[in-house]
Amino acid sequence: MKTKKINNLQKFSIYIVLIVLFVACSIISPYFLQYSNLINVTRQLCVGILIAYGEMLLIISGFLDLSVGSVLALAGVYSVSVYKATNSILLALIVAVATGVGCNLVNAFFIAEFNVPAFIATLGMQQAARGLALYFTGGQNILQLGNFVKIGQGMVGPVPVPVILVILVTIVVWYLVNNTRYGRALYAIGGSRAAAEASGINAKRNIYKSYLLNGIMTGLAGMIFMARNNAGLPNGAIGYEMTGLTAAIVGGTSFTGGIGTVSGTIAGAFIIGFLENVMNLLGVNSYIQQIIEGAIIVLAVAFDVVSKSKKSRKVIIVKEEGNKQA
Repeated sequence: MKTKKINNLQKFSIYIVLIVLFVACSIISPYFLQYSNLINVTRQLCVGILIAYGEMLLIISGFLDLSVGSVLALAGVYSVSVYKATNSILLALIVAVATGVGCNLVNAFFIAEFNVPAFIATLGMQQAARGLALYFTGGQNILQLGNFVKIGQGMVGPVPVPVILVILVTIVVWYLVNNTRYGRALYAIGGSRAAAEASGINAKRNIYKSYLLNGIMTGLAGMIFMARNNAGLPNGAIGYEMTGLTAAIVGGTSFTGGIGTVSGTIAGAFIIGFLENVMNLLGVNSYIQQIIEGAIIVLAVAFDVVSKSKKSRKVIIVKEEGNKQA
């Protein structure tokens, strides 16, 4: 009974932290609970949540993406340029998603076919995609986006357009993770790739699927990011890979693979978003904010490693006791 209570507490701890943080932020700053501020926070979080979903899918299966910020910028500037040339949101969306998918399939190719570590493959793509974005724009921002900004700044009634897009993506990702063979394969590969392959799971195919989905969300995030900033920024989204990783890991996705949930990732993104927002409201130095966010990543990974270590120890003890009784 005691063990069950502890497991339930660990399971819901991220949501308890989110509620406590929300209450604390509302007490610390009188501006936090203002409708305009909460809408602004939610709108800003949309890009981070999309990136976090992609990182979650990859981390669950034992991989990651360090190129997401650069690919986001590349997809965003291509999308903005196509819109300015054609005045078509649909074409801009297709180009953004195609760019994200293309870059991610290159990552998947090297990782799946040549066993290049994901860290190295995506780090190389980080440099290449950023270079392409800067080369394409000549290092200059693309301005005067017109109606393109509605993707990031528009409203449907009281709800921001990017929030609606993220809700739709959330439903799809939740379904894929919880109700498909692909979702089950993700957890199996992350738990033990050798065991998963021995049971008939095609690990290579699922690596391609994960990076493809990550590319779709990165491309969509690129459009929202540029629209929200009302400019095509080739130097934009620097460090956003850390934003996605932090949200996923804080939300309970295990850095060692095999564990992660959509709801936990959303909670992790809001925890980071609320922290950043209240620090901005309080006038905390941006460099100090970076230090705090870095510390959060380390602590979250350390907590994950310690928790897994304890669980492994319990399993070993139970097995030893079972062998003694036998």
